[in-house]
Amino acid sequence: MQIHQQMLLLKERKRGFHLITAEVLHALPQLGQIKTGILQVFIQHTSASLTINENADPTVRRDFEMYFSKTVPENDPDYHHDDEGPDDMPAHLKAALLGSSVMIPIRNGRLTLGMWQGIYLCEHRNYGGQRNLVITAWGE
Repeated sequence: MQIHQQMLLLKERKRGFHLITAEVLHALPQLGQIKTGILQVFIQHTSASLTINENADPTVRRDFEMYFSKTVPENDPDYHHDDEGPDDMPAHLKAALLGSSVMIPIRNGRLTLGMWQGIYLCEHRNYGGQRNLVITAWGE
């Protein structure tokens, strides 16, 4: 069994849903050594998240942002946690809904994402800053 792990620092991005598949693959070239295995991508933040979805049409990413902004609005008077501004608590809630990691099977040194799938960084803050990912691949 092989295990490879790499830290990836993502540049700051504006609020929204951003494809990061190419950055993840570039950060872990050892993926090509694994015939059968698993890749886990984990984000070390509580106000951003990860998901897998449509990688071709950018309107999907805009619709994701629209939906989550409507579903978890800013400035709700019932929020208590607002130390870092009106996008603070909504960002935590959105991250909790989407999750902090994704797992993707590896086959013959490649991710087995579907034809129209990609890995998204879901940035829920207006100014979230750089984001840290831990990328781990294991298998034979």
